[in-house]
Amino acid sequence: MAQALVICGPTATGKTALAVECAKKLNSPVISADSQLVYKGLDIGTAKPTEEEKAGVTHYMIDVCEPYCDYSVSDYCDNALPIVESVINNGKVPVICGGTGFYINSLLFDFSYGNVAADENIRNKYLEIARTKGREYLHSLLEKADPESAAKLHPNDVKRVIRALEIYEVGGRKKSEISDGGKRFSYLAVAVAYPREELYQRIERRVDAMFENGLVEEVQSLLARGIDENCRCMQAIGYKEVLECLKNGDNQSTMRDIIKQNTRRYAKRQITFFKKLDGIVWLKPEEASAGNVLEIFYNGKR
Repeated sequence: MAQALVICGPTATGKTALAVECAKKLNSPVISADSQLVYKGLDIGTAKPTEEEKAGVTHYMIDVCEPYCDYSVSDYCDNALPIVESVINNGKVPVICGGTGFYINSLLFDFSYGNVAADENIRNKYLEIARTKGREYLHSLLEKADPESAAKLHPNDVKRVIRALEIYEVGGRKKSEISDGGKRFSYLAVAVAYPREELYQRIERRVDAMFENGLVEEVQSLLARGIDENCRCMQAIGYKEVLECLKNGDNQSTMRDIIKQNTRRYAKRQITFFKKLDGIVWLKPEEASAGNVLEIFYNGKR
């Protein structure tokens, strides 16, 4: 039997409801793995679960930082991994739920990158590069030095990007050639595979609901609180498009269509990412019940 259950996959596939259903049967908490749910005050555009949707299940890693914070993958792992490990050590099954692949990978896999000694001078050099030329440029250096490692790391994960560059420069070997700790614990990962057109319809309904629930007003409220438009959280799909509309006076119907298009593109990227997750089980929508998931979890049967 696996030690953790991961409910992942593209947006608008019912991950939250399925995770809550499983967690209730397991008497376990849900650990969110969503890069936008960590921010307080970003509720509508992130489809943050309501108390009713949580159904009394304890949820972690939601509303853990202010919207002006520059919250990274490393920050997430530092905060979430001890929770996951504590749940496992207490004999429970943590239910990790979300669509941010880099967050999920940071929990499932040990990216300690071998035993190459640290070099403060080299780290400081790359920190200065990140500060002056940006994270994308820093990540491009790793793409040249070690493409395989770069493919596994988000440009925002500056700490680990620098560590991989440090290993290459100090040890003379690519991080991808060094065996690290692999899986931290055994897990079952499941995702729901909707037919493409049905998934797009679900996305469109979700975006429409966000506008009906006050997405534009939520963005205006964040701006009124002094949250800068350049903050990381404001670059998320839904928020950045509303910001552009408010600045340029664009038609809201056009803005809504752009959000739907960008969300569809994001869903495609999520599907591509999760298809590479080791051992993931893709369920048809009619198979996506807690009973079926837990049957696979305990017995490996479908």
